[in-house]
Parts: sequence; C-alpha cells; structure tokens
Amino acid sequence: MGKIYVIMAKSATGKDTMYEAVKERSGRPFKKVVEYTTRPMRENEENGREHFFVDEAEFEKIKASGKLIEYRVYQTVHGPWYYFNVDDGQFDLESNDYLLITTVEAYVNIRKYFGEDAVVPLYLEVSDKTRIHRALKREDEQSEPKYAEMCRRFLADNEDYSDEKLDKAGITVRYSDEDFEECLRKVLAVISGK
Repeated sequence: MGKIYVIMAKSATGKDTMYEAVKERSGRPFKKVVEYTTRPMRENEENGREHFFVDEAEFEKIKASGKLIEYRVYQTVHGPWYYFNVDDGQFDLESNDYLLITTVEAYVNIRKYFGEDAVVPLYLEVSDKTRIHRALKREDEQSEPKYAEMCRRFLADNEDYSDEKLDKAGITVRYSDEDFEECLRKVLAVISGK
C-alpha cells in the first residue's frame, strides 16, 4: 500500500527545495500530484508543473462535480485565491507513493479522505527572520514584486500554522530547516522507515 508524504510549512521555509531534494535523494519513485489554484501564475511557472492554473468558474465546476478532495481559500490583496486537490485520477495508493506540498488544513482533509495510515506529515520550520529574508529575496526577483501580499501571507501563516492548529492536526514532529542537510537527512529517514 502506498503512502502520501505531506510537506507542510509556512511560506519561505524551503518547501519546494525540500520537495526536490527528497525526490532526488530518496530513491523512491514518487508519483507526482499537481495541485490546482486560481492564483495568477508567477514568472518561471508552467501550467501543469507547479499547479494547474484555473479561474474561479472552473473551480466552481470542479466543486459541483463532487471530485474535490479538499480546498482552501485565501483572501489576498488581489482578491480570493483558491488552492485545491481533485480526485482526477492522479492518486493510486495501490501502486504508488506520493510527495505533496500543502497546508495543515489540506493535510487534515487529505488524511480524512484517504485514511490516517496512508498519510504522513512532514512539517518544516525556520525562524521568522529567515523566512522574511527568503520571502523578500524571492519577491525582489519578480518583475512585478507583490510586497503587500508577501506581508499578508507572512502574518496569515503565523495563524494558520499556530501551535494549537498543529497539535489539533496531530502534528507532533517538526523538522528545523535552518540546516538544510540535517533536515533532509531526518525527512529521508522517515520516508525510508528508519
């Protein structure tokens, strides 16, 4: 039986970097799952690679179809942005393991949908100072930086990933990503069952 390994963390913690390193160094052939979103595509993103980018009308259509596994909505300075996973044939736990990046809220709903034994949380954390530096560097690299959205997201993450919410979700182990190689070593040990 396959497993769904779920990487979670506040913005600018290093989720994408960890995701790529785990895929490369775990020796596991993770099947890719692409999440959907209504947010605008960033520079250097590609539809179907980082996300499936759809509009709100398409989101409502999927929701009405009954194939929505879970969704989250964020009230941004640019309007509501939806992120969601769909039962569109991407998941086959009889044959595959999966590695996802998502939120605590999504993790809880994915676990409800697939069962507690099938879903493994991997919660990463770094200091607020590190997150601010990383987020600012990322925005500075955009041709149209969205600093207000960066600040909104930083503050919202403190609530979305509060100790209370992590405890309620049953997330008891946290992996510090201040030292990337040490964090990766610990995450790979969980995935390999050691």
